Amino acid sequence: MYRIGFGNDIHRLEKNKPLILGGVRVESELGAVGHSDADALFHAVTDALFGALALGDIGSHFSDRDERWKNADSLVFLSEAVRLIKEKGFRVVNVDSVINLETPKLRPHVDRMRQNLAQALEIEIDCVSVKAKTGEKVDAVGNRQAIKTEAVVLLEKNF
Repeated sequence: MYRIGFGNDIHRLEKNKPLILGGVRVESELGAVGHSDADALFHAVTDALFGALALGDIGSHFSDRDERWKNADSLVFLSEAVRLIKEKGFRVVNVDSVINLETPKLRPHVDRMRQNLAQALEIEIDCVSVKAKTGEKVDAVGNRQAIKTEAVVLLEKNF
């Protein structure tokens, strides 16, 4: 049996904030604003994992009203999602993700992001896709006001 999950995330961008994506700190004059470390890539993948098994969303597990998650490393969220899918008897087959960000260029960081995701998801790196797109100067992404990420995961039941 297979299950597919979709997740997305969006964060405002501001000066003097860190930009962390897929567990990689990216040098940028603008960073993501959030209750946790605002790692939009980890958030989208976490939501996709929860969604694949109808386990709610990231906010239902890690409320932004809960001080325990203030400035939290988003790897904690992703690791918990992986633990829950394993508990339900599933494993990750692959993940495909997109990061929408006008600047900076992410190509130099993509392989580290893929490696971090592969390790957290307990899969091979060739089962992890991270693509970077710009907003072509359109909407909040294109105007450098936001970062948006999307992810799709395929889970397989362990027999």
